[in-house]
Amino acid sequence: MTPGSMADRFLPRRRMLKAAGITIALPWLESMRVKGAVRDRDAAPPMRMVCIGNEFGMYPGAFWPQQVGQDFELTPLLKPLADHRKQFTLFSHLDHGQKGGHFAVHTFLTGVKAAEARGMPEGGISLDQRAAEHIGSATRFPSLAVGSEDGLHGGCQISWTRTGSRVPPVPGPRELFRKLFVNEPPEEKVKAADRIALQNSILDAVLGDANSLKRQLNAEDSRKLDEYFSSIRDVESKLALDQQWQDIPKPSVELAEPQNQGLVRDLPLIYDLIALALRTDSTRVTTLEIGGTFVASDLGIKQGYHSLSHHGQDEKNLELLVEIELYQVEQFARFLSKLGEINEPNSNGNLLDSTMVLFGSGMGNGNSHTNHDLPIIVAGGGFRHGEHKSYPVESSKRIPLCNLYLSLLQHFGLETQSFSTSTGTLPDFEVA
Repeated sequence: MTPGSMADRFLPRRRMLKAAGITIALPWLESMRVKGAVRDRDAAPPMRMVCIGNEFGMYPGAFWPQQVGQDFELTPLLKPLADHRKQFTLFSHLDHGQKGGHFAVHTFLTGVKAAEARGMPEGGISLDQRAAEHIGSATRFPSLAVGSEDGLHGGCQISWTRTGSRVPPVPGPRELFRKLFVNEPPEEKVKAADRIALQNSILDAVLGDANSLKRQLNAEDSRKLDEYFSSIRDVESKLALDQQWQDIPKPSVELAEPQNQGLVRDLPLIYDLIALALRTDSTRVTTLEIGGTFVASDLGIKQGYHSLSHHGQDEKNLELLVEIELYQVEQFARFLSKLGEINEPNSNGNLLDSTMVLFGSGMGNGNSHTNHDLPIIVAGGGFRHGEHKSYPVESSKRIPLCNLYLSLLQHFGLETQSFSTSTGTLPDFEVA
């Protein structure tokens, strides 16, 4: 294939992407510490979404208050959030109706098990990736997943594409920093451009062969091939995004490249980098997985995090487990404070006002391996906060957690009436 004929084959795809309304929004930031950012001065702040999930849940006895409404007590695990009492909402008795213990933790943001997602209208796409689809190429990274590949049964595994592939997380602050703020040298950009062109050429050839094959298949094989086409479209979208952002420099920040020290020590810095990613508009959707690689010994605790989650109601084990979980909530609260300290340009609000932050787990009780009554907090995002909302416990009256997710997606800007197992939105969770 000659260079000219290769370029001719790429042109129709580019036209299609342009016609589909794909646009580029340059990174922006009012801070003097970040240079080269551009943004429409009259535009309203964009909405962002951050989803934080841990692998083993929160010990119910130290997490849930007895009172509902605005006058709920701050339990031991909620006390770090005292300064944000009017900026978050606690939801009890919401879940996905799943069973499976550790093997159902990955349903936290999807509502369905990966093995059962094939029959769903939107597959097993997770909340964050549904929001990322809405963002498209408006930011350099439609979404960022941060965490670790390791952990019990693969870790949290909370971020999933529409075609059922796990979104691999960036493993640490060093890699996250490089991804966000380190520009590739010119020679690497040339190699990247060549690689993108080659991959596009391969995709063209594969799609041509697959389309010819489809005419010869039965219904079941045709369905499998459609799933394959969906995976190809994911790759095409990624390639198009990479290509469009090749010549746009990343924002520069006055921060030295960090070194990875393990999830426990890295957690504050990871939160800081997520805040910077949002602040520079490098992304508007982020997930953070806090999994089994959260090493308790870094907090001076000899027992393992997973073993302590199976505390057997032993008081010493419970004390140590709550200490681990308290540290996680403290860092979450610190993250909310940081977002609240960042003013939005040309707005009276701050970054927390325009960032909905979901904190929770796909595990309701690690000791009994149950996936109901999940610990769920939503902070920021411009919602009316300051309450503990409790929903029916009777199985016939349970409200799916995905109803909350649908509310979040609609507030994010999606014109959709459903998400996963939702039956509607949460009518009593409103924008302020």
